[in-house]
Amino acid sequence: MELVTSRGASQVGLREIARAAGVSHGAPRRYFPTHHALLSAIAHRGFADLRSRFAAATREADSPRGQLHALARAYVRYAQECRGMFELMFRHDLLDSTGQAAGDAPRLRESTLPLFEHIVGLVGQVRAEDPAVTAAALWANVHGIAQLWTWGSLPLALTTAPPDDDDGRGGGRLDRLLSAALNAHLGPVPS
Repeated sequence: MELVTSRGASQVGLREIARAAGVSHGAPRRYFPTHHALLSAIAHRGFADLRSRFAAATREADSPRGQLHALARAYVRYAQECRGMFELMFRHDLLDSTGQAAGDAPRLRESTLPLFEHIVGLVGQVRAEDPAVTAAALWANVHGIAQLWTWGSLPLALTTAPPDDDDGRGGGRLDRLLSAALNAHLGPVPS
């Protein structure tokens, strides 16, 4: 997990992982038959971390819309703090959980789909029409914000906005972007 977080999944192979763990280069294959299976197990841990961050973030929110805003903020923060892991978690072309037997660790989709279903449920409480599609569009929008903010593109584009970054990470501007995404997909906050 440390190697993926620090270097990114594309830079980490089974031999490098074995070397870092101090085991023979063949040892990881006893537990993970393929590189994809190993990356899937690592991504599973990333989703567990994200799920716990979501729970902490929504503890104080008093409405479904407030919870969605808190989830979006936690999602972007996770992307900033765990770049390599974040990139791996959503690269399903690199991940493989189809070959896992029933007794193995939970499949990756069993980690990811409940998170999405939770978001669909919250969206459904705010906007009843087609909540799954709306949730998917909102997720795509927030994921784009996370990527563009982390890469520095959005902070650069928003240099004309007042720099009210109390935490040095774009707190005010980022929250306004996330509010704009929520408004675009859920409609404006009722007065």
